[in-house]
Amino acid sequence: MSLPGLEHHPHARAVLTGALPPAGSPSHAYLFHGPAGAGKARVARAFAAELLAEGAPDPDGVRGRVERGSHPDLTWVVPTGAAEMRVEDLEEPVITAATRTPFEARRRVFVIESADAMRDAAANRMLKTLEEPASFVHLILLTTRPSQVLPTIVSRCQSVRFDAPGEDELTAVLEAHAGSPETARACARLALGDGDRALELATGEGPELRAAAQAFAQAVLADDLAARPWMAILDRARRLGEGAQALVEEQTREAAEMLPQRERKRAEREGADAAKRAGRRARTRALDEGLRLTGLWLRDLAVILDGALGLVHNVDRLDDLRAGAERRDVHALRRAVALVDDTRASLVLNPTEELQFDALAVRLARALR
Repeated sequence: MSLPGLEHHPHARAVLTGALPPAGSPSHAYLFHGPAGAGKARVARAFAAELLAEGAPDPDGVRGRVERGSHPDLTWVVPTGAAEMRVEDLEEPVITAATRTPFEARRRVFVIESADAMRDAAANRMLKTLEEPASFVHLILLTTRPSQVLPTIVSRCQSVRFDAPGEDELTAVLEAHAGSPETARACARLALGDGDRALELATGEGPELRAAAQAFAQAVLADDLAARPWMAILDRARRLGEGAQALVEEQTREAAEMLPQRERKRAEREGADAAKRAGRRARTRALDEGLRLTGLWLRDLAVILDGALGLVHNVDRLDDLRAGAERRDVHALRRAVALVDDTRASLVLNPTEELQFDALAVRLARALR
């Protein structure tokens, strides 16, 4: 048999299909690496389902509970830090739990997202679990940035590569959602190989976000900052951050109601901290995406001046790009893209987002004069 989601990932298919029970011999630790949207999490869940279903009296029931995230022998870890994996994310849910026998299956499976977010403290705590796990333990680490995963972690995992979907493949998927084939191709290119991001750009608030990024870029090109069009990006980020925080707060309240009174206050306090971090992550991600699209618009202008139309991302807005590129200095545009990238890099460290956007607008307008 083969796992769903492996159709376009030959390396992952070769490694994981041969490891499937009952005939296969799965490794104790895997590192799934590849671009965002390549389907790593989907395959990790399907692989975990097969590991846990082996020998079960109702294997389909096990697969269903794994899909819903309700199987007691599957632990799925997401970093709670705004920019890194905290030791607390791993200590009890993984390191301690990995010493305990399974609740009902023959195995316990731990999936850890964003393995590149492990810094030295968290990685050092994980090493013994990775080096000498119990025979029933299987760990699956996910990352979009394998070069950022500490070598001590990489060396203890079996590598599983996931490939980025091709532009034509993404475009074909998006045509059912985008307004035109040109828009579908633009979203595919703007996503840079990330299938999830491409779908977000083509649906929901994606068109409005693209328009806001374009308006931001056009304002600095015209040196007309009075309307502050970048506030649309900031307002959207605030809304998404508040929504993410509210969701974790609600989950915390529901979980706290099931706890004894003596444990409830600690859970509520930890939940409040986790909610703030979740809001911060969602807000930063939304701001980064708005800036990324702004930088790609400026990059497209430089590409047009270089005469490389085949490399334009916003292929559905060529007329606007050609008009914006007239009488521009390609070197100034490249400096402007670098300024945008600098601001993106500082978002994690500097919480004053509105001031950063205001300052970026001024610097961009000055660079492009």
